[in-house]
Amino acid sequence: MKLLAALLFTILPTSLSAASLTFMGTYIWSAPLSGFGGFSALELGPNGRKLTTVSDKGRILGGTLQRREGRITGVKIRFFTKLREPDGKPLGKYDTDSEGLAIDSRGRAYISFEGNHRVWRYEGPSSAANGTGRHKDFRHFQVNSGLEALAIDASGTLYTLPERSGDINRPFPVYRKPPGGKWRRAFTLPRRGRFLPTGADFGPDGKLYLLERDFIWSRGFASRIRRFDVTAGGLKNEETLLVTPFGKYDNLEGIALWKDRQGRIRLTMISDDNFNFFQTTEFVEYALSSDKPDNTN
Repeated sequence: MKLLAALLFTILPTSLSAASLTFMGTYIWSAPLSGFGGFSALELGPNGRKLTTVSDKGRILGGTLQRREGRITGVKIRFFTKLREPDGKPLGKYDTDSEGLAIDSRGRAYISFEGNHRVWRYEGPSSAANGTGRHKDFRHFQVNSGLEALAIDASGTLYTLPERSGDINRPFPVYRKPPGGKWRRAFTLPRRGRFLPTGADFGPDGKLYLLERDFIWSRGFASRIRRFDVTAGGLKNEETLLVTPFGKYDNLEGIALWKDRQGRIRLTMISDDNFNFFQTTEFVEYALSSDKPDNTN
């Protein structure tokens, strides 16, 4: 009985939502490039075409999503290059695990890393890194479970959180850095069951959307999307928009939100194939509409 209750707590939505997601399609992406794969974050332009992604091997890729009738049909790559240290050299061996990505209104890329837990700013894909400071908590994060998700709001304030909270009943700490300010522990994000954060983005509606992942060896990956209002007092109005069955999609780690020509908010996700031949780099897209939450797709 306790096991059944735990499973239900893991898969059921945390609150009834007035919105639902309509499935728009998937696209499997491959390219004959050395080092291709492992994409763990995603940013798209306001029309859903301009693409930037980073891999967990310290590379950044930029390009354009090709679409037909609004659905992804291909990717035109513009650059694919190694990220650099502050001295301009390619990232060192223990500095390469780039996991989160956020791009500000000036086109500057902020990238979060785990292992050597930090957030660095890049003026361009081949530029040297600029530090953003570190909160004292960063040094205590678990190995391979650090700053997994990164997002930036309309004011240019950065938000990040680690992949693990330290206990299934402990909320995730959320760190915030306003323009010109320091990293501070702003509030916590409730942990619901076994799901762990993999990506975050602010939508055109100003809400914070969180992509989360669960994994069972015999069944594959499951994904969940929650969204929140960010207020001075913390996160409010939590909604669960999507919970997928195990094995429905690959290892979805990056999420980007934009508005299509019909005025709908689109949610585009990308999977990290972990450089394994039995996994894929997959784009998955949904459109937000008003109805009820989708917990079956």
